[in-house]
Amino acid sequence: MTTTRGGHPSEDHAPDFPVGAVSWEKAAVETDDGGRAPGPEGPSPRDPRVSAMMLAGMAALGLGIGVATIPVPYVVESPGPIYNTLGQSQGTPVIKVTGRETYPASGNLDLTTVYVDGGPTGPVSILTAFSAWLNPTRSVQPVELVYPTGTTKQEAEEQSAVAMATSQENAVASALNELDIPFGQQLQAAGLSEGSASAGKIREGDILKSINGKDINALAVIQEELAAGKGAPATVVVERGGEQVTETITPKDNGEGRFILGVMLKYVFTFPFDVEISLEKVGGPSAGLMFSLGIIDTVTPGDLTGGKHIAGTGTITPDGAVGPIGGIEQKMHGARDGGATLFLAPAANCPQVAGNIPDGLQVVRVENLAEARAAVELAGSGGDTSDLPTCTNN
Repeated sequence: MTTTRGGHPSEDHAPDFPVGAVSWEKAAVETDDGGRAPGPEGPSPRDPRVSAMMLAGMAALGLGIGVATIPVPYVVESPGPIYNTLGQSQGTPVIKVTGRETYPASGNLDLTTVYVDGGPTGPVSILTAFSAWLNPTRSVQPVELVYPTGTTKQEAEEQSAVAMATSQENAVASALNELDIPFGQQLQAAGLSEGSASAGKIREGDILKSINGKDINALAVIQEELAAGKGAPATVVVERGGEQVTETITPKDNGEGRFILGVMLKYVFTFPFDVEISLEKVGGPSAGLMFSLGIIDTVTPGDLTGGKHIAGTGTITPDGAVGPIGGIEQKMHGARDGGATLFLAPAANCPQVAGNIPDGLQVVRVENLAEARAAVELAGSGGDTSDLPTCTNN
């Protein structure tokens, strides 16, 4: 099986995948048991030596095929399909906005994907891995770098779906933030980590309202307050069952010098209008940036791209920070093959971008949605994009 890779935030930090199938065919081997010897002096096909040679040859062939099909603990990444966030997928708009005036948009703001063979969906063979090593548009990586050890197919699919749903909500939030459109935003406890400092004090479903008297409207508020306290007990107010509950929690060091509550969190948004994103068989978080740009272009007058063909990738947070993704090399090749001339890449992916850019593709390094929007507007207006930041300059 093939999946396509580009969750919940936690206090500790901030692989999308189309689904398909990959197969390969074995070459048929034919023998001519009724043939004659190559010459009058040649051995007869019935000669025992011929039979022994044929058996040895078939055994060697069988051994070769057997070795070629041996599964190996690697995944193979290759360019996946692209989708224009300003267009349609299977006859349905990728982005549909109701409850607010929208504006037609031309051009392309393509999100890019990667096919991932191997891992929980089924092992790849040594032949598949070897052929991918020889293909500059593909990459071969150990399974554990893409999937946590022990991940099942069902878990991988569920995690990918959750990541996609979260990226869509974050994309709406970041677009509205960029456009200065007010909306409601809260943080809800989605669970507790093992050995959590909040065990018995914070429950799944609690809405975190304040910490040490400061209103919680973003993850950064919690992180900054805990960092300032340097391990001191924190007063946390949560909303539970319509009532406010106050708890005193002593954070724990996460082993890297950061103090945490040990709570897995998710954002709960209240948006002033509805945004529906329809994209079947694609999962993962890496389409967030392009969804954000597509929403901005849809709800604002004018044409953000100026008809240009632009692609990109990157996770997005509600406040517009662009994060790194996997498979950046394959996504650049997929974008170029799809006709894009400008590509938006997360700044954190620059080590993988440098030296691997396809001919004819300009890659712009972005750290947040504002930078990405400005780059698209400049390109769309016909401006000179040669001075935009790349992965080889500042």
